Amino acid sequence: MDPGPDTPASAVPGLERLPAGPALFAGRRAELAALRAAATRRVSGRCPVLVLAGRPGSGRTALAARFARTVAADYPDGVLFVRLSAPDGGRVPPGRAARLLLEQLDPQAAVPLSGTVEDGRDEPGCVALREALAGLRVLLVLDDVRDAGQVWPLLADEPGCLVLAATAGPLTGIEDIDPVILGGLDREASGELLADLVGGTRISCDPVGGADLAEACAARPAALRLMAGWLRGNPKTAVTDAARELNLVVGEESAAAGAKGGRTGKTGKAARVAAEAVKKKESPQQSAQDKAAEPAAVPEPAGDPSTWVKPEPEPAEPVPVPDNDPLIGAFTLIYRTLSPAQARMLRTLTLAPAQTADPRTASALVGCPAPEAAATLAALAERELLGEEAPAADGTPRYRVPGRLYPRLVKLREQEDRSAETELARARLLERLVRLTESARALLDPAGGPGPEPLPVALRLRSAEHARDWLLGERELLLGAVADAIGQGDLDGSAGRLVTALLRSLPLTGVAAPADLYRLHELVLTVAERNGRPRRASAALLNLGDLQVAAGRWEQAAAHYRAALEHARSAADEPLCARALESAAGCHRALGDAVRAADWYGRALGLRQSLGDHAAEARLLARVAEAHTAQRRFEEADREYRAALAVLRRIGDERGREAVGAALADLRERVEAGW
Repeated sequence: MDPGPDTPASAVPGLERLPAGPALFAGRRAELAALRAAATRRVSGRCPVLVLAGRPGSGRTALAARFARTVAADYPDGVLFVRLSAPDGGRVPPGRAARLLLEQLDPQAAVPLSGTVEDGRDEPGCVALREALAGLRVLLVLDDVRDAGQVWPLLADEPGCLVLAATAGPLTGIEDIDPVILGGLDREASGELLADLVGGTRISCDPVGGADLAEACAARPAALRLMAGWLRGNPKTAVTDAARELNLVVGEESAAAGAKGGRTGKTGKAARVAAEAVKKKESPQQSAQDKAAEPAAVPEPAGDPSTWVKPEPEPAEPVPVPDNDPLIGAFTLIYRTLSPAQARMLRTLTLAPAQTADPRTASALVGCPAPEAAATLAALAERELLGEEAPAADGTPRYRVPGRLYPRLVKLREQEDRSAETELARARLLERLVRLTESARALLDPAGGPGPEPLPVALRLRSAEHARDWLLGERELLLGAVADAIGQGDLDGSAGRLVTALLRSLPLTGVAAPADLYRLHELVLTVAERNGRPRRASAALLNLGDLQVAAGRWEQAAAHYRAALEHARSAADEPLCARALESAAGCHRALGDAVRAADWYGRALGLRQSLGDHAAEARLLARVAEAHTAQRRFEEADREYRAALAVLRRIGDERGREAVGAALADLRERVEAGW
């Protein structure tokens, strides 16, 4: 048994971000040695890339975290970690991954807004990440990589950094990599792992039964851990009987998959291969290695060696876990032993944002007290059915549904839970998040209005510092919850309240990222357009344009303002129209297009005059004068400045009169000097 690296978590920044991993870790010495050897190789012009490939349940994430901890001391500038796919197989685009990594590298850094570009390497977030890594020694751990198109835009031109990518298949779009392929554990490591997990003398007294069980599990760590949990829950069952039970379940699953394939005419190759493996009782280690190595046989694409990255033409599909896989068989056995409350909790956690939950969110999903939810979560984690995540800032434990089990749990939820129960669970979760976010806002800004009704003591945020830490720590999950709800489109009311609460609360933390605010306003726009609310859609577009202006992206901002104008016109909202016109004019002015700026300012001026908004009228008259000056139309500029002065005199704005008077005097002085 490997006791693990001695590097304390505080020695290198970011080590605490890595998945906790199993307390007991067996074998993989050869793979760790191969990774260490590969890490010493240098690649010209960019950081080296290590690829760790293995099918679901092979323990690639645990091995990646273990390796990262062993070499972390060589990267004193920090360890960065991000997952590039969700448990449901959803693909995380490289721009979003880059922004998450940037925030880990420097929480105070200005993370750029996303942009649509033809070449993913030129996405603003990816460019900013590569620039930030220059001159640093950083280890980037990318977990659950789907394809090379997610990785190569993140590769810095910095040989002192190292990228470790864990994936279910090869990454054929990156040159100069030699993947480390994970198969099953060797016989000795399998026996040691089972002995330590099961406890007592059950394995040592029955080495043949232990070997049979390891073989039935294809010696894959995830299946071995599940079966060890099943044996702990059945203390009177012999190890040999456990192997027999697993083979029976795998056979049942194989027969069911074959029958389903016969009905649809699509019997899967994976099902046939797994069924034959069970019948022939082939060597688990060799079988798993062969299957994991199959995709790696794809040849590297030919090309100029100087072109060290090549984007994938299409994103790769997620690697599924077949129904008759030993991993699913082990899960089926242990799932049958769960209490109804535990089984329901496990199924319902697939509705949590990013399939990650703590007692606050889990209790809302299943409708139980938080202490009861905490006990159930801990029990499921003890039986290897949930993965432990890094705890929240206040020490609250957090858990995640493993991606290898997610599809089966979704299928079980659809079979066993009524759709009304599922919708109610999602609604409870959103309302819980709204109340927590509003509570955080009330603690951070007591003068900003009353907070919601107090939450139960176990759920309550205790102080402004606690509220700030909670908002920042759960920000990605909160944004994910909103996006999931709005994507499904059946809980727009609750989702809208959560968006509003986040827009009010996140800026109070002092580090609200414009990229997050941008995502929220995009979601507001989606809901407004779907529900036919043009006024709200126009306001969202104006906010999106303002964020683009703050980032100096004038053309994109102008496009948002023009779209806002169309929505405002359909709502017959003249003040919104005037706001959109003036904002678009400002973009043309910043781009140096004085002619179009004068035109748009003039249209906004006409609307403000018809509305009787004299302060805005004076401001726009001065803007029109500035646009005329840029076109060297000095007489027109002089006339507009004088008109602005007259309006300001009428409304008694002395400060405005001083500013416009100074601009007019400067114009006349320059004209008299021959400008």
